[in-house]
Amino acid sequence: MSKPGANGLTYAQAGVDIDAGNAMVDEIKPLVRATRRPGADAEIGGFGGLFDLKAAGFSDPILVAANDGVGTKVKIAIESGLHSTIGIDLVAMCVNDLIVQGAEPLLFLDYYATGKLDPKVGVEIVRGIADGCRQAGCALIGGETAEMPGMYAEKDYDLAGFAVGAAERGTLLPREDLKPGDVVFGLPSSGVHSNGYSLVRRIVALSGLAWTAPAPFAPKKGLAEALLEPTRIYVKPLLQALKATDGIKALAHITGGGFPDNIPRVLPEGLGVALDLDAIPVPPVFGWLARIGGVAEREMLRTFNCGIGMIVAAEAHKADAVLAALKAAGEAPVKLGEVVPVGAGEEQVSYRGKLSL
Repeated sequence: MSKPGANGLTYAQAGVDIDAGNAMVDEIKPLVRATRRPGADAEIGGFGGLFDLKAAGFSDPILVAANDGVGTKVKIAIESGLHSTIGIDLVAMCVNDLIVQGAEPLLFLDYYATGKLDPKVGVEIVRGIADGCRQAGCALIGGETAEMPGMYAEKDYDLAGFAVGAAERGTLLPREDLKPGDVVFGLPSSGVHSNGYSLVRRIVALSGLAWTAPAPFAPKKGLAEALLEPTRIYVKPLLQALKATDGIKALAHITGGGFPDNIPRVLPEGLGVALDLDAIPVPPVFGWLARIGGVAEREMLRTFNCGIGMIVAAEAHKADAVLAALKAAGEAPVKLGEVVPVGAGEEQVSYRGKLSL
C-alpha cells in the first residue's frame, strides 16, 4: 500500500497554479489603489475590505447592496480575446442598480473564476473593473480569483460583482408620491449594454460573420469590438442631478426584460407609463440585430434596452428643472412619455409610435 504523497503530486499538477495567482495580485495592486476614495484606502491582500461611512460623509445612512454578472457577453470576450472592457460591464450592472435607489456606490468586490488562470487576461479584466469603479466613484476593496480546472474549460471564465452604496435616511428612491402626469425621460445607452447576449450570439451565428469582420452597424470597428462596447455607468451624472433638483421621483435601470419588466419595478399599483417609441434614438446595432434575426418589435423591447439605458420619472411641474439638471450633468435626456393610471390586469407599460429599427 502506497504512503500518502508517495506519487509526488502537487497542486499545480492538479491544475491550480498558486504562484500565477500571487503574481496576478501583485500586478493588480496599483489598479486597485487607483480606485481609492474617502472611506476606503483600496488596498487588497487581507481577508476582508474595510469602509468608513463617517469618512465618506454620511451621518444617518441606509446601506444598499446589489450583485450581478455580465452574462454570456463574456463568451464574446473569451472567443475574441478582447478582455479590456468586460470589467466595466461588471461594475456598471451593479452600480446602476444602486443609483436607481438614490444610493451612492461606495465599494465593490469582484469574483473571477476560470479553468486555467492566465495572469495577463486576469489583469486586463481587473483593469476594466478598476476603470468602472473610477467611473462610478467607488473603491475596489477586494475580490476573489478562483482557478477551477474541471469546472470551466481552460480559457473560459465567469465574473460576478458585488457593490454596496449608501443614502441618507429619507432620500431613497422611488418616492411614494409618483402620480399620473409625471414626466418620463430616457437617458441614452451606449449600445446593447450587458443583456440579451444569448440572442445576440445566436444572431451573429446566423449572419456567418467572424468576430474580426467589420461590424455592419459600425464599419470602423470589428464585430466583437463593437458588440463589447461597455455598459454606460450613469452614477455620477445622476448623483449630480439628484443634488441639483428635488424633482426626480424614480429611476429605472433598463436591463434584462427591457422596458416592460424593469419600469414596473419602480411603479406602485395602479400606475403605468405610456412611452413614445418614435422619440427613442435607436443605435444602429439594434436595427441590425432585428433585421438579421427577424426579431419582432415587442421582442426587441422585452430583450434589449433599444437605446435607452435609464428611465427618469420627474414631477410634472419640475420636469424642466430635471431636464436642465440632467443636461448640466452631461446627459442627453429625451422625453419619452408620462405616468398614467392603469386598471387591474392592464399592462403597466404601453406604447405609441414605432421603433426606428
